[in-house]
Amino acid sequence: MTGASRRVGVVGLGAISKYYLHAIDELPGWELTAVCDVRKSALAPHLDRTPCFQDHRTMLRESEVDAVVVTVPNDVHAAVCGDALRQGIPVCVEKPLAVSLSDGLDLARLSRAAGVPLFTAFHRRYNDNVLHLLDQARHRADITSLKVRYLELIEEHIGNDTWYLDLRRCGGGCVADNGPNAFDLVRLFLGDVEVARANVTRDAHGTDRQAVVELRSAAGVPATVELDWSHPGETKDVEVLFADGTRLAADMLAGHDGFKSSLWHEYFGILNDFAAAITAEPTTTDGGLAALELVDATYRAELSEPSERRLIEHRL
Repeated sequence: MTGASRRVGVVGLGAISKYYLHAIDELPGWELTAVCDVRKSALAPHLDRTPCFQDHRTMLRESEVDAVVVTVPNDVHAAVCGDALRQGIPVCVEKPLAVSLSDGLDLARLSRAAGVPLFTAFHRRYNDNVLHLLDQARHRADITSLKVRYLELIEEHIGNDTWYLDLRRCGGGCVADNGPNAFDLVRLFLGDVEVARANVTRDAHGTDRQAVVELRSAAGVPATVELDWSHPGETKDVEVLFADGTRLAADMLAGHDGFKSSLWHEYFGILNDFAAAITAEPTTTDGGLAALELVDATYRAELSEPSERRLIEHRL
């Protein structure tokens, strides 16, 4: 699209939507032309400025959109993305691509058949500190191991989006929701990886609150992903070890004062890459399905490990 703004609709106005809305408002080449949420209260701030809908199918049919951003609860990703793709509308969907691998595979097939981009948003790959570390690593070819830590107290991050704590709606716990971001970072540095082992700790409700996932790249480089939904405070970083003993790290939160302040610049990166995916010929693919495959493989690997289920104490 040349010489005109790309008209975009946002489906889902929960905790993450404000980062998309800010990026749409600030970046050239985007125009917000529709918003959708089942809750009237979520639509209220937009009523005087933007066409509002409570049903995404009605929005797709009646509004003028060239692309959609999907940031609804995880269990609705497949339905909303599928409806948009069938109408030939490019989709940017918040990770994870879907709650099940089978749904993700269906969406990928639909995207390919329609020739329409299906772009999964992994905001941490646009983090400035991560990108600096990646640039350092790319000047070397001797990574011997990698670690990604994604630790937080989930209740502090979800706002009113309590569906995160519903296993069915979220698709799981820390592995299903934070896992895709962490797995994507491993793939950013090492390329394709597979799960070698997984140790998952669940609470009394069956929610995975902690996990340590051991991965291995095609070249045999080991990587470890540590996930925690019961961690006091917030720790999110990447550490790379090189053959000569050099150890480099990126703290994703460094230089970004304030709770979740690092997300503002990361969502600019998402929309820029989404725009590039829309204009690419042929339609490009991203890591959405690969990350979902690693989530699925982690849960399957958990079944082969000795069961560990304990009540995790945490303060809300």
